[in-house]
Parts: sequence; C-alpha cells; structure tokens
Amino acid sequence: MRVRKVIAVLGTLLALAAVVPSGAGAGAAEDAEKQGAKKPTIVLVHGAFADASSWNGVVERLQRKGFPVVAVANPLRSITGDANYLRQVLASIEGPIVLAGHSYGGMVQSAAALGNPNVKALVYVAAFAPEKGESALELSNKFPGSTLGDTLSTIDIGDGSKDLTIQQDKYWQQFAADVSRKDATLAAATQRPINDTALTEKAGEPAWQTIPSYFVVAGKDKNIPIAAQKWMAERAHGRAVVEVKGASHSVAVSHPDTVADLIVRAAR
Repeated sequence: MRVRKVIAVLGTLLALAAVVPSGAGAGAAEDAEKQGAKKPTIVLVHGAFADASSWNGVVERLQRKGFPVVAVANPLRSITGDANYLRQVLASIEGPIVLAGHSYGGMVQSAAALGNPNVKALVYVAAFAPEKGESALELSNKFPGSTLGDTLSTIDIGDGSKDLTIQQDKYWQQFAADVSRKDATLAAATQRPINDTALTEKAGEPAWQTIPSYFVVAGKDKNIPIAAQKWMAERAHGRAVVEVKGASHSVAVSHPDTVADLIVRAAR
C-alpha cells in the first residue's frame, strides 16, 4: 500500500510538472505575440530652415495607419548638441523606433542612432547621410547644383558664430518650389535658423553603417543636389531609394504620401 501511495504521489507531481511549464510557455507566447504586434514609434527630425510642422502631412498619414509619431524640435545648434538632444528623446521611447530625418536632420539622426538597439531603420528624406569626417557644407557642394548660398541671410549672435536663414522672398523658389506659394510663404516666416557651425562640423561614426537605411531623393532639390543624394544613398547601400521627379527640397510637404509610404515600408 505504501509503495502504491508513493507511486501515485510521484505520478501527480510529474503531471503537474508537465502542465505548469506548458501553461507558462503559452503565456509567454501570448506576450510575444502582443509585443510583435506593436507598431514601432516613428520619430521625425526636421532640418534647417524648417520646423516640426513641416512633417504635418506625413504625421497625419502615419497616424491614420496606427503608428505612434513624435516630430522632434531639432535645436539646429550643432551636430553634437542636436544629436545629444535627439538621443535623450529616443531614450524616452519604449520599444522599436524608425527614425526619419530631412536635410540636416540626416546628419543628426546618423549620430544619435549609433549604438541604440531600438532604432530599427533610418529613413533619409532629401537628407545628408554623412561618413565620418564629412560636413553638411562639404556634402552639399560635392556635386554642382546647390544655389542655397546666394539666398542666405546671416544673424550675428555674438559668440563668433552666425545664424543662417533663407531670405523670405527667395524661400519659395529655393526651398519649396513645388509647394503652394501660400504655404511656402508661411514656412518662410516660421523657418528656424541654423547656426553656421552646425553646417561645418564634421560628422562622427554614422549609424547607417549598422542600421538599415532608406532614401527619398528629391529630383529638383536646390539645396542638396540630386547627384549628392543618390551618391550618399548608394554608398549607404540603401534598402530602397525612391526618386520623386520634380520634387523640391520640401519633398515631405509636397509629397507626404510617398514619404509616409517609404517610412511604413521601413517599419515593416
């Protein structure tokens, strides 16, 4: 009788041991499934002579598709300082991130995403994708075609550096020729200046060497020549390169569907 009781107890324990791990595994699978279903947060970084509202059309389309979106207010003071700020923003976000930068915003995201395992993809929208030691000014002049220099006004801010803005009467043709004149006039009035040292500062190690990259190339960009954009995309081995023929530098404003679609593709 005693032997039978021992055998019965052992049988019960073995049965429980078999059942409990199975239940725990199912719960873990459910959690993993829920986590896998979570959409990445899309973080958008504007560039010089713009502000976060330049992403409004893209934000609207991404939100419509269920993506959480953060359009960062880029300080436009220096690559180092701007990247440090963006790095703190990224650290405050839980889960996977897709980072998209426009123009000078590409310089900033290339630095800020380095070493961050949550950043799963980088999208460059008419943006700089620098290699170590390159500046935005150098890259914009690597190929002919940029007419930005002739449109700039300077503000001496008293520390030996200058803030740069695009002259308002030249903004439409220089920066946003395929945007309505009304919207371009508003953007010209609300543009945020960039410090000249940000455009001459040399980039550090770029995140695109280890994080998949995607590119939107603006066909009639007068700030960053299309040849420079294509060259940077090829060098970075971009997973996808979408050329928008006839697009100005403000391609995210004039073609938000195209930009949003590529960001969604990167997010998948």
